[in-house]
Amino acid sequence: MHSFTGTSAIFVATALVFFSCFHCSSAFTPPFRGECRFFLDTADTAEWDGLLPRGLFHGVTTNPTLLARANQPCTVSNLHTLASKALSLTDEFMCQTWGSTADEMYKNGMEISDMDRDRIVIKVPVTAEGTKAATMLARSGVRICLTACYNSKQALIAASMGVEYIAPYLGRMNDNGKDGFKECVRMQNIVDGLGSDTRILVASIRDSETLGDLAVEGLDTFTFSPMVARELFDEPLTDAAADEFEIAASLGSVEFDLKPPFL
Repeated sequence: MHSFTGTSAIFVATALVFFSCFHCSSAFTPPFRGECRFFLDTADTAEWDGLLPRGLFHGVTTNPTLLARANQPCTVSNLHTLASKALSLTDEFMCQTWGSTADEMYKNGMEISDMDRDRIVIKVPVTAEGTKAATMLARSGVRICLTACYNSKQALIAASMGVEYIAPYLGRMNDNGKDGFKECVRMQNIVDGLGSDTRILVASIRDSETLGDLAVEGLDTFTFSPMVARELFDEPLTDAAADEFEIAASLGSVEFDLKPPFL
């Protein structure tokens, strides 16, 4: 019988881990996406049908306000229905627990996430009661996003708690006299400085240019509206080039003297 050397054993163990991770990888996450995660911020399932197949999105985010706008009831059973649809198209579904006490938020969060603890993320306001609930939920194996963040110092809370996400509201901070962009960049610097793996999930983004500006500063996790999602595709020169390609393709092997404007 052959015996393994120490080097051979390490190689085999590494290979097993690699293939295990490969087979466990999500069907919706392309291999070259890197660290970025984009989420579609709406509870309107018609928008999901139109935008999620484009392949940009890691998941969907909702909250009670978005549910109301989409005429979706904020109930555990309905959230399970929405989660089932979202998770047939993406990797994650984020929805918010509710309650006036930590115990109520914990109870609702547990019931909501019970359907799929691996892919449902529970959003909890970054308040005193909210962080109590988030701590209890995390200890019960629930993935957490602290939400309604309006100040960069709240990144210290998220990092110290060890939660997966914290969601600052960039646009709403601007509406309230703060520099939302600066606050979000500082939050990223805080978690990086602490060596934390907490993701800064920037929300309330009003235009696609802001996405690019944030990415330049090292942020990589965003949730944005269908309007901003469509804006990413709004480039007339690209549309014109695509039309030109179609014209050329339709000619088949016929010789022609065509000088596209992009050459």
